Amino acid sequence: MDWIEEDNCLKKTFKFKDFTEAFGFMAKVAIVAEKKNHHPTWTNTWNTVSFELSTHDAGNIVTDKDRDLAKAIDQVEK
Repeated sequence: MDWIEEDNCLKKTFKFKDFTEAFGFMAKVAIVAEKKNHHPTWTNTWNTVSFELSTHDAGNIVTDKDRDLAKAIDQVEK
């Protein structure tokens, strides 16, 4: 599934085998986001991690920072 731009956000949901895999993925994404100094809005319910990316400093719209983070999230080892 690709990222969808909707309601001024880039959105995507990832599904995993179980909670441990989902949480491990989140930990890896957290390191990437911190290095980029661009932090996602995300949720986790058991094996599912959902993202909504927008740039708060730009008025909560999608910017190149969001597209860059989305690409980096897609490259995180699952």
